[in-house]
Amino acid sequence: MKSITFHGIIAARKVVSRFFKSTPLTHYPELSEKLGFQAYIKHENHLPTGSFKVRGGINFMSNLPTEQKKQGVVTATRGNHGQSIAYAAAQFGVKATIVVPHGNNPEKNSAMQAFGAELIEHGNDFDEARELCDTLQTERGLYYVHPCMEPALIHGVGTYSLEIFESLPNVHTIIVPIGGGSGVCGAITVAKAINPNVKIIGVQAENAPAIYRSWKAGEHIETDSCRTIADGLATRVPFPTPFSIIKEGIHDIVTVSEEEIRSGIRSALRWTHNLAEGAGAAALAAAFKRADTLAGQNIVIVMSGGNLDMETLKEVLTDS
Repeated sequence: MKSITFHGIIAARKVVSRFFKSTPLTHYPELSEKLGFQAYIKHENHLPTGSFKVRGGINFMSNLPTEQKKQGVVTATRGNHGQSIAYAAAQFGVKATIVVPHGNNPEKNSAMQAFGAELIEHGNDFDEARELCDTLQTERGLYYVHPCMEPALIHGVGTYSLEIFESLPNVHTIIVPIGGGSGVCGAITVAKAINPNVKIIGVQAENAPAIYRSWKAGEHIETDSCRTIADGLATRVPFPTPFSIIKEGIHDIVTVSEEEIRSGIRSALRWTHNLAEGAGAAALAAAFKRADTLAGQNIVIVMSGGNLDMETLKEVLTDS
């Protein structure tokens, strides 16, 4: 497998910039006053699919060989990765088959189908859903797009970190949610190349802590479940490529409870007037949790997505 490189992210920028403008990096004075540091939100929730993942989808599809474009692709998802692949496939005229677990976010399912993807429900969680991809790959001649093991995906999502350094060269710390790990790997790779003094802090859900536990132990650890309100953080298995980058380059990983994630969603609405999904609010939740250690710094908080379904939003607001 090809490695993840800074040059790969630079090359991806040329592709991604043909489809999207840079997302806003917005400074919030009132939020900064409350947190005790200069808080900047990287609004990846403003992209066409409502998530940073689409950067990777576009870059991957652009680099897919012509013959495979004709055959099509298959992938598994809880939503944002699937929307990314469905959206990008539509841009390049590629047939996309998306496998989701039973009980998946219905609004994300609907969005993937609206982009033209075939949707298949299988298994009880993401990791069970992706097991079907091997069968479909063989039976239909499809290319399996692994959510976190494709360099082109990681290079694509790494472009938002380039934008952070362009907009705020004197950033001190970047806080990034971790599901499979593509976003944080892009941030680590870019920071290492541009300014190794910049700290990258990852965030996981306490109910889905596979990468956190693996990082602490220094070895691959899977969890039995990953039941969290944050769909984008709901993985049980650390993947080799992102974990190897995280293990060597992350400065810290913070875990946040379900109530802290809910509070992060409410805080995003209150202080930024943006709707953040669970994973998108996790970095803000971690910023509140670690505010004392970040005092006086320029902190970028990645709002990775805004695809929160109406029922969950009602629940979160009712709990406030």
